Amino acid sequence: MTMSPQPSIPWFDEFIGVAYRYFDLRMNVVPLFTDQNESLSLWRDVIHWWPDPSIKIRFVEAGDNYWFILNSDSQKPDAAISMCKLLTKSEHYERFKRGHGGEAYLRFGVYSKKTMENSKKDTLCDCGHEAADHDENDDDVCLYNTCDCKKFASFQVNLLKRKKTITDIKFLDEENITDDALAWNCLNTNKYSKAG
Repeated sequence: MTMSPQPSIPWFDEFIGVAYRYFDLRMNVVPLFTDQNESLSLWRDVIHWWPDPSIKIRFVEAGDNYWFILNSDSQKPDAAISMCKLLTKSEHYERFKRGHGGEAYLRFGVYSKKTMENSKKDTLCDCGHEAADHDENDDDVCLYNTCDCKKFASFQVNLLKRKKTITDIKFLDEENITDDALAWNCLNTNKYSKAG
């Protein structure tokens, strides 16, 4: 059976990545945005209209990377979109893959960079040391002799309160997507058609 792409599906990739949270009743899958208003607007205009039982998430693995694919039927078809992005596998992704148990919460998150000026003393730098361990008078360089960090840098992720429950979760290999219409349409539209 040959599938043809569904050009009517608008694919949205204007998010910066996906975070995973483990400490709720269900694990969380969190597409990340840098603009809170954009994420709130997308949730209100699109995700809000997705019935929980129809939400599908696909993780299509390709070497050290994976395609994150999110889709649902919508009670407001004129605002329907599907989300996709090629991401790099991480320990957080692997932990979610092992422990999701067939269901997860979908939430949106806002990612923001932090500097010394807007961080508390116990905020961890990307180097692993606290802000208090960086010299405020010397370009925020780390004071540990064994650390090469030349400037304090950190980030914060704020999760939005609204959430949806996903129970249709699949992990696929890129070579075996022909039986999954969502994954096939995503890769055919966003990878294969752009490669040629």
